[in-house]
Amino acid sequence: METAVEAERSRYQATFAVLAVGVLAYSLLQSLVAPVLPLLQTSLHTSQSTVTWVLTAYLLSASVCTPILGRVGDMIGKEKVMVGVLVALGVGSILAAVASSIGVMIVARAIQGIGGGVIPLSFGIIRDEFPREKVAGAVGVIAALLAVGGGLGLVLAGPIVNALDFHWLFWIPGVIVVLAAVATHVVVPESPIRTPGKISWLAGLLLSGWLVTLLVAVSEAPEWGWGSVKVIGLFIATVFLLVAWVQVELRSQQPLIDMRMMRIPAVWTTNLVACIFGIGLYSVFAFLPEFVQTSTSDGYGFSASITESGLLVLPMTVTMFFFGVWSGSLSARFGAKQVLFAGTALCIAPFAIMAFAHSQKWEVLLATALLGVGFGLAFSAMSNIIVDAVPSHQTGVASGMNANIRTIGGSIGAAVMASIITSKLQPNGAPAESGYTNAFAFLAAAMVAATLACLLIPAIKSRRDEHQVEQAGLSHPELAIIAGGTIVGDESE
Repeated sequence: METAVEAERSRYQATFAVLAVGVLAYSLLQSLVAPVLPLLQTSLHTSQSTVTWVLTAYLLSASVCTPILGRVGDMIGKEKVMVGVLVALGVGSILAAVASSIGVMIVARAIQGIGGGVIPLSFGIIRDEFPREKVAGAVGVIAALLAVGGGLGLVLAGPIVNALDFHWLFWIPGVIVVLAAVATHVVVPESPIRTPGKISWLAGLLLSGWLVTLLVAVSEAPEWGWGSVKVIGLFIATVFLLVAWVQVELRSQQPLIDMRMMRIPAVWTTNLVACIFGIGLYSVFAFLPEFVQTSTSDGYGFSASITESGLLVLPMTVTMFFFGVWSGSLSARFGAKQVLFAGTALCIAPFAIMAFAHSQKWEVLLATALLGVGFGLAFSAMSNIIVDAVPSHQTGVASGMNANIRTIGGSIGAAVMASIITSKLQPNGAPAESGYTNAFAFLAAAMVAATLACLLIPAIKSRRDEHQVEQAGLSHPELAIIAGGTIVGDESE
């Protein structure tokens, strides 16, 4: 006879729907503000350098909170931590919606960054609660939503601002997140898989320290100068704090990030690809709208409005979603490594198009459509590799760090892109076209590097997740052999 807990877990479709809503709201908030930063600068009476902290504060907070909350979820229960994360994301959104000064807006965005915890927690809940054969597909869709939400934010920003005002860029996601928090508490069952222990707060402090100094350095370097004393000092501090953090983690009985797990070949190589790939994704979100909004009087661009610039990246959002969903099935059939390789290779050509053929709108539309295919395939495949590479009790930490590394890569890429684009200015202060040409060529080179890095990833083989077998009380270990999210039989059969 089915127990109440078993009946609750059999409703994994409802659990997935709730997770998808929370993840989509978080990913929307990553990019909704990117096309409207000039508007925020005027409305909040601040400078261009200060308004960029609306993005930087979000990235900093997410970078620090994502791995920590993934670990906390593994320890005390993913469902209750997910509820807390969604509440924090909702509070930050509502605070941003009522913000009347840049200081309040930056604080609100930092609170929103706590929402980064939805990434490892969602992957962990899927791994714990879903049937084995459904894991790869569900992970693929969630990963696709993370990427698609970023693109969708660029598309929706213009219509929302035109119909209402910029405050509704936060009111709408805020309401959605609050509803998602209530639904999570009601629908999502608490995971039976726990990792007992306690948080190493010294490790958490050091982790926060080196991430903050690194991201502040790369975010401010375009304005301060890469060779300035402040930037060099922050990089030196990053190295010292990073070394100290690694040493503390290696000596800790309860590490925040298990360095032995991070040395798994499939993990570190996939994280390397994620870092390089994050450069491309976040740079497109940050700079493509700016490029197409540039006045044609500057010799390039399309004088596009906020809404029109969103429509030009719409093909990327559409193809990213569909190929992200399809990525799970392709990974199960051909292997996640092969799908990741294909996705990274596909991204080289569209960046080359943007660099050398960007005078017509159809060229931009073609490039963004191809980028969506590559992004959708690659990000979902990366998530599947990470989930399959580590034991279930480390899923939250491993997937959280993978997402975190993408954020770090994106921050570095955005800073480098800003330096390249502004290296040569026209008399009116607008960037020269050569700046964008060189910047998009840099992204094409980054995708070449990411494709080569894929070759370092070892073949993902079927393996037995003994911890999950023990926790689930399965009498036949062969039921827990997972290959690309599909159940296979015992090798001895």
